Amino acid sequence: MNTQAQCLENLLAFAKSHKLIEESDKIYCRNLIYDMLSLDAPDSFPEPDQGALARHASEILAPLLKEHAGTPVLEELLDAKIMGVLTPRPSEVIREFKANEKESPEKATSAFYEMSKANHYIQMDRIEKNLSWKTSTEYGDLEITVNLSKPEKDPRDIAASRNLVQKGYPKCLLCMENEGFAGNLNHPARQNLRLVPVELAGETWMLQYSPYVYYNEHCIVLSPEHVPMKISEKSFRRLLDFIERFPHYTIGSNSDIPVVGGSILSHDHFQGGRHVFPMAVAKSHSFFSHPAFPEAKISLLVWPLSVIRITMPSKDRLVELCVKILGDWISYSDPEADVIANVEGTRHNAITPIARREEDGTYTMDLVLRNNRASEEHPMGIFHPHQNLHHIKKENIGLIEVLGLAILPGRISQDMEAMASFLSSGSAGGYDLSVHQEWLDGVKERRGIVPKEQASEIVKEEIGLVFRQVLNDAGVFKHSGIGKAQFAKFMGYCGFLQI
Repeated sequence: MNTQAQCLENLLAFAKSHKLIEESDKIYCRNLIYDMLSLDAPDSFPEPDQGALARHASEILAPLLKEHAGTPVLEELLDAKIMGVLTPRPSEVIREFKANEKESPEKATSAFYEMSKANHYIQMDRIEKNLSWKTSTEYGDLEITVNLSKPEKDPRDIAASRNLVQKGYPKCLLCMENEGFAGNLNHPARQNLRLVPVELAGETWMLQYSPYVYYNEHCIVLSPEHVPMKISEKSFRRLLDFIERFPHYTIGSNSDIPVVGGSILSHDHFQGGRHVFPMAVAKSHSFFSHPAFPEAKISLLVWPLSVIRITMPSKDRLVELCVKILGDWISYSDPEADVIANVEGTRHNAITPIARREEDGTYTMDLVLRNNRASEEHPMGIFHPHQNLHHIKKENIGLIEVLGLAILPGRISQDMEAMASFLSSGSAGGYDLSVHQEWLDGVKERRGIVPKEQASEIVKEEIGLVFRQVLNDAGVFKHSGIGKAQFAKFMGYCGFLQI
């Protein structure tokens, strides 16, 4: 049997069953792929093996990729190239999205998301290997993900990337010119990427899904221009316009300065999705009013980071209040709280905004106060995970972590079994846990000898508690009596009155 022909017929059947192609597209797509692989077509084509139709296209493609690529990087390039043939053209995707949206926003985003998974742009076969659990804390249940599908980044590299002179095409991974790009050894292929235009604040932005989804319908909304991150009046308006159109989503932006910003500061973008994050259900501990905005409901959250929650019926009025708070925070200093707004012309205060639409139609904006100043004691950031936590998490605390979902590096998964062994028996079986040893000794001192059958769950719980401390470190005004007083002082500076 011609195994390559069988693989391709299975792939075509998979594409049809997932509505990537129609029956009338099959011959056309088959011929393109045979030519791409320099294969001679057989005299007759085998019937698809229904039993072999895998859950993911990658499982069908695997034999072909190994035969025609040779290295993991080349396999990924060929994977995207083949699946690009089986992905509808951008104009078709946009037409379908608009048609579905006329029925409901949920139908439009769900269909677009399913297509992005089926065509292997979102590599669910890898993502499903990620480890995930919840850890109970005084702030509620935090969500923990050990990421096995994306490499860890160093905050210093992220900061340096902002100032790089951009060369080449596309300029970065978020440029809309990635759509259909063939890729190379230093840039991933994107033939199977599709984007949909959305109008925000009178401008056209582009909606796509993240290839590294960490939660349901994890989307990216990106500027069509390669311009740096910047939080401004337009940012708030864009976020609120987006949730007005897609009220089933949460949408937010990383802050626009290094260390407390996201992993890509060189291209303005937002992230969102159809997921209830831990911060969204956090309770409030203090309530405020403002004489110029009597209709606003304003509170401070029981959350490790410093969060102002504002709910209002009017988008325009909410934007006006957010702009005021942003301006006040950018200029605010409180040396007793280690908050210095500006040092030798460098701004250190920033805001991470997150928008949601409530069931009653009102708009909620959570404003997370950030500061990226460093010190001799904390050279990577005073409000960044401190050195003793870097064995678990040293990367920037960006939007997703702010919301209570930890994205931990894949290296942790290799260590967890040995950690459990150490906690239950005192031995890691020769595995090198030196980077974690001080922390593990502390856990062992607190926990004592851990029963073997419980050790793995205790390791997960303790890692989750490290993430809680990571968020505590990132909080500008600490969740303590002194910290709450410092936060209330800033609210007074903004003209808010405590209720």
